[in-house]
Order: sequence, then C-alpha cells, then structure tokens
Amino acid sequence: MALSFAQKEAIVAEVAEVAKTAYSAIGAEYRGLTVGQLTQLRVEARKAGVYVRVVKNTLARRALEDTDFACMRDGLTGPMILAFSQEDPGAAARVLEAFAKEHNKFQVRLIALSGKLLDPSEIGNLAKMPTYEQAISMLMATMKAPVQKLAATINEVPGKLVRTLAAVRDAKEAA
Repeated sequence: MALSFAQKEAIVAEVAEVAKTAYSAIGAEYRGLTVGQLTQLRVEARKAGVYVRVVKNTLARRALEDTDFACMRDGLTGPMILAFSQEDPGAAARVLEAFAKEHNKFQVRLIALSGKLLDPSEIGNLAKMPTYEQAISMLMATMKAPVQKLAATINEVPGKLVRTLAAVRDAKEAA
C-alpha cells in the first residue's frame, strides 16, 4: 500500500526530530529476518532507550539531511532499519551488536557518531562506551584517587610513629 504525501511528511518529520536529539545512529540490513525477530529487536531497543524504525531510503535521506547523520546518505541502500541512541551513544550499538550475534542475517552497514561515518566493524568499540552513570563513576574515582592517596600518606606518619614507639617499648620490656 502506497503512502500518501501527508504520511510521508509525517514520517520524515518524526525521524528528523529523533535524529536531531540522538547521540548516534546505526543502519543495518535486516533482509531474511522474520517479523517475530524484528519485533524482538524492537522490544530490546525500547528497553534500552533506542528508537528503531524501518524507513524508505528516500524518506530517510530527507529526514537526515540537516542533522549530524547526513553522512549516512550514500549508504542508505537496500532494506535498512535505522536505530538512534537517545540516552547514550553506545545504547544502539549494544542492542544491535547483541542482536547480530544471535542472527547471522542481520548485518550492521552504517554507523554515525558526531557527524562522522564509522566503519561497521567498530560497532564493538561503540558498544563498549560507558553509559552516563558509568562515565560519572569513572570520573569520580579518578578525582578521588589523589585525595585518598594523600590522606593515606598523611595518616601513615603518625601510624609509623606509634609502631616505632611500640617496638621500643617491647624491646625495653624484653630486656
């Protein structure tokens, strides 16, 4: 069934709106997958805060035109499913990488991050990127380490004095 012009405009506007707020985008070929398998992908993506949509390539090109993901234009060929990370840059990569491991017919073909087109083999690197909470935790641990080391060093001076006095006392008692 053909889409009307109004429906096409709505799809382009929806995808463009999502693309403007997304951190990363991934395009994958889904040829050979069943509806049930794609539904499973959508459920997992929804849980991870990833927007997934099958869009005609001409409409996708128009939607991505004025966004950071315009670099994906030339790669939009064949049956493609687009996934946009809404919460953190690696969310879509984690979901699609896990799905691709289970389904051999699912192939990641495009990855865009911050206006740059990445090689599809880099999906693992993108999936390993920390979430916002993990990044904050790592930053706090890095900031806390020098202070903690300083406190331990300062505390070591009186501790060493106490141990020395205890050793002298034990030596006098033994003599």
